[in-house]
Amino acid sequence: MSERVLVIGAGMAGLWTAMALAGPQREVIVLDRDPPPPPGGADEAFQDWQRRGVGHLRHSHAFLARLRTLVRDRHPALLDALMAAGVRELGFEGGLPENLKPGYVPAPIDRDLAILTSRRTTLELVMRRYTEGLAGVTMRPQTFVKDLIVEPGSPPRVTGVRLEDGGELHGDVVVDASGRNSQAYEQLAAAGASIPESSEPCGVIYFTRHYRLLEGQSEPPRTRNSATGDLGYLKFGVFPGDNGCFSITLCTPEVEEEMRKAIVDPEVFDAVCRQMPGLAPWIDPDRATATSKVFGMGQLESRWRDVAPEGRPAALGFFPVGDSVVRTNPLYGRGCSFAAVSGHLLRDALDSSADPAARLLHYRAGVERELRPYYDVMRQADRGAIKRARAALLPEARPSLRGRLVKSFMEDGVAIALRQDIELMRAFMKGFHMLEHPQAWLKRPANLAKVLRVWARGKAKNAALYPPKPGPDRRPMFEALGLDLHADEQRVRQAA
Repeated sequence: MSERVLVIGAGMAGLWTAMALAGPQREVIVLDRDPPPPPGGADEAFQDWQRRGVGHLRHSHAFLARLRTLVRDRHPALLDALMAAGVRELGFEGGLPENLKPGYVPAPIDRDLAILTSRRTTLELVMRRYTEGLAGVTMRPQTFVKDLIVEPGSPPRVTGVRLEDGGELHGDVVVDASGRNSQAYEQLAAAGASIPESSEPCGVIYFTRHYRLLEGQSEPPRTRNSATGDLGYLKFGVFPGDNGCFSITLCTPEVEEEMRKAIVDPEVFDAVCRQMPGLAPWIDPDRATATSKVFGMGQLESRWRDVAPEGRPAALGFFPVGDSVVRTNPLYGRGCSFAAVSGHLLRDALDSSADPAARLLHYRAGVERELRPYYDVMRQADRGAIKRARAALLPEARPSLRGRLVKSFMEDGVAIALRQDIELMRAFMKGFHMLEHPQAWLKRPANLAKVLRVWARGKAKNAALYPPKPGPDRRPMFEALGLDLHADEQRVRQAA
């Protein structure tokens, strides 16, 4: 007898879960509140696909090596379909600093360090069509889940869902892939199943605009002027896409209210980009044209939910995946990879046992092992960034000695060492792309010794390794945009 799995949501987490669980031994029903994708290809999906359940659908995405290796190794037919649709693979060598490229010699690990890059709508469209063709999977678009069906007990057990149209669906397993706006936890708490969570703000707001290369034009050549950068008051990056498209994302600290209020205006957005030597060539009107408005994304927070606090299952038959169980700052690009990994961890848990409690504990252990290290590192980085953003608005603020040393070690030690040593770069990228613990590379004595030697040489001797300044300081940028330089400083002082 096959096992029935109900998956609430058909975004990245829902699709990855369906792909992981597909097969003759299970009936997987994916309940999608949104309409199906429109007929046609990537451009039609970008323009017309309405996805209220995926608020960041039209923001920039790059899909990390962990996700790409799962596609390559578990779903090779999907990888072929993605390539046919215009999705691109960017290899390790393409991201090297210019000074390392002449001596580059491929290594076996480099095959695992490639990323996928495209518009999110393109990737999701191809994944959706691939998933629809898998054995045992049924997609139900425009199906609104009202609440969970929960049997009382200690712990209670989720046995199905009630739909907005009055119907009910019952299943052996219910998967919450509905993302950050999930209503399941309030419903479980009302039924006596409390799933504790910790959360804190990421402290940033994102703005994205899409562009397309003009007929006959190509992407600007890579130079020492980077297409990504961090100016303190503003982070920026170019995201190459599919079929001649690309996007640019600008990210401001929440305390930079003047900048974030202005940047939603497309003219201001482009004016900011023209101030960056690495961005200006991309939006040259002779090279590319804008294809969208400016999309904003705020109210971002890191959040972790524990489905089995102190090793005791909170509710049986219920498994949250993706953003429903762990959510982080999109700055690090790991949300889609978290969704992919959690979907496959669920498959491993369901395959491990028929006992509902054992399954949940197996799943929780996998999530803790595979995702917790990245969550903790990212949350700590966000805390530091929030403090620095506030301090930057107060001229008299001076960081502590420890803060200055940490900043110098990262900027004048780690960052510069990576730019001169390709083996260090490989080791760092393995952690960044979730192929090993994010801090493992720097804990290896040989790697740490390399970084310390570079740091000890000092800025003068390392001068040739520093990239050009990525953009203007805050004052000239605000003056160029006609923004009030001191308004945010006054707000921070009043709030202190």
